[in-house]
Amino acid sequence: MSIQPVTLAVAGGTGSGKTTIVNEIVKRVGAQRIGYIQHDSYYYDRSQLPLDPRGRPNFDHPEALETDLLIEQLTALKAGQAVEVPMYDFTTDRRLAHTRRVEPHPVILVEGLLIFVEAHLRALFDVKIFVDADSDLRFIRRLRRDIAERGRNMESVIDQYLSTVRPMHLEFVEPSKRYADVIIPEGGFNTVALEMVVARIEGMLGR
Repeated sequence: MSIQPVTLAVAGGTGSGKTTIVNEIVKRVGAQRIGYIQHDSYYYDRSQLPLDPRGRPNFDHPEALETDLLIEQLTALKAGQAVEVPMYDFTTDRRLAHTRRVEPHPVILVEGLLIFVEAHLRALFDVKIFVDADSDLRFIRRLRRDIAERGRNMESVIDQYLSTVRPMHLEFVEPSKRYADVIIPEGGFNTVALEMVVARIEGMLGR
């Protein structure tokens, strides 16, 4: 690519509406102009995850993710180089053998819970968005998603939420909100905020 892409980050707590925001941005800016990466793709295999106080894998701690690889690959994309993004299977908690190729695009969009925690990663983003939502709504969305998409039962979702998801949110995710350029309450239902974000992206692309 002859010009450096616009790098956009969408962070927020579990069930806050990050994916809804991402989908709206992709629809409005154009999928052909966006390279999309999820921080979730960079989870370590279950055996390599940090442990919670009861000795069980903690998926919500920053050390559960290979963020150094994301930094390396995002840097490569900004330099115009294609990358091979890992693939993760949440039903088995394993990283898959195959990868997903992401080519350079005018906009590189990264989504994740913890992408504002690491200073070196934050420094790579031109626009940082934090999607905010009430904790009860976030929990309900998490419960529905994990049962429908990840083969979980209600008791295990509640147990994980209380033991790691909520404490890690309070320790890492919520404090990282202060690094955001834009905070969007109500997730993808906040059309005014979406229009402002999209206008900002279009303006940066125009320059």
